[in-house]
Amino acid sequence: MKPACLRIAFFLAWVLGSASAPFSAGAAALSELEEGAVRQVIVAQLQAFADDDADSAFAFATPGIRAAIGEAGHFLAMVRGAYPMVYRPAAFSFLKPEVETGEVMQLVQITDDHDKSWLVLFSLERQPDASWRISGCLVAENRWRSA
Repeated sequence: MKPACLRIAFFLAWVLGSASAPFSAGAAALSELEEGAVRQVIVAQLQAFADDDADSAFAFATPGIRAAIGEAGHFLAMVRGAYPMVYRPAAFSFLKPEVETGEVMQLVQITDDHDKSWLVLFSLERQPDASWRISGCLVAENRWRSA
């Protein structure tokens, strides 16, 4: 599958997965413990990508994303082809997460191996077992520069 098609498929899977997310009446702040748990899921998935461990990387996705994509190998190939900055970041740093409509939105600044900066917005959903799983990510080039 071509990278553009994979990117569209992933976006559609994210939208479908987001549609099933629970909606809350108001936004609540995450505790420091929960913020750490959210970050740990993202770090663990990034480490799985670094290790080319498709099964582990895929396990950090929500059941909706896993059902939409189908196989761990397809997931790894899609991320490798369409999101190389997420697949192999040279460096990354976390901003404060936000809670939106029952999901956590975690913004991560990623630097790729060409020293290009990216902003990656990960959405995460709490699972019935109280764990967090990644329901999607959106990537944009970070054109903002420090003064």
